[in-house]
Amino acid sequence: MKSLDRPLAGSLQGKVAVVTGASRGAGRGIALALAEAGATVYVTGRSVRGEATTENLPGTIDETAETVTARGGTGIAVRCDHTVDSDVELLFVRVQREQGRLDLLVNNAWGGYEQHDYRKFTAPYYEQPLRHWDGMFTAGVRAALIASRFAASLMLPQRHGLIVNITAWDRDKYLVNVFYDVAKGAINRMIYGIARDLRPHNIAAVPLAPGFIRTERVAAAFEAAGNKDYLNFTESPQYVGRAVVALASDQKVLEKSGKVLAVGDLAEEYGFTDVDGRRIPAFRIPDQE
Repeated sequence: MKSLDRPLAGSLQGKVAVVTGASRGAGRGIALALAEAGATVYVTGRSVRGEATTENLPGTIDETAETVTARGGTGIAVRCDHTVDSDVELLFVRVQREQGRLDLLVNNAWGGYEQHDYRKFTAPYYEQPLRHWDGMFTAGVRAALIASRFAASLMLPQRHGLIVNITAWDRDKYLVNVFYDVAKGAINRMIYGIARDLRPHNIAAVPLAPGFIRTERVAAAFEAAGNKDYLNFTESPQYVGRAVVALASDQKVLEKSGKVLAVGDLAEEYGFTDVDGRRIPAFRIPDQE
């Protein structure tokens, strides 16, 4: 299949999307890919220009929204703490008021594993800080549920829409960290149930699993560990974004609803590549004892 350098440009013209946690990382990459497809993108997060950012990492929702507009979409920055239900409700009230519709929600906001030494991620559960569990389930699982609930209120009357939840998955493989494995398993099962509830209304919901994304946090962790090889096996944040664009442009996406999808597999199916022209295979965890 022919590779698409800028896949499906203009295919989402007139469509409205919300991307959560889009100050940087995967959320930003997804927002920029949607921009190249012509979408209007509500960019949410806690990091705003002129204030301290999360973990002092670079990137704000304002910068992402401006880049969305510069790349052909319409970017709208909305400060939103996705652990605060009233913030989330006001976000979707604003989308309804300003656009009168919502075509796509991408739940990317996540919390609970902010740590700069990636090697600690594989520590046994009894050495993991309990705040990581709370963060993953509050700022991850629950945040996705609440956003999906408010998004449904906009999608149900129009009888179409797509909810994508960024996840981690490799069939039945263990994700090397008890907290992380349980939280991502909960996300995948939750979206399966959401998909069942929404299918009669022609609304699809899928968990989408990228590989190792070259986010600011991941790059900082590998650099600190002296590992320069990460550029060879990591994906740009826009690779997962291109997968989202492909799904949102697919008129038969309902056939995939409820299934956990891998970005690398979708790249093969839809014919897109990463920004450097590579088509990176779906991430697979090595066999474990």
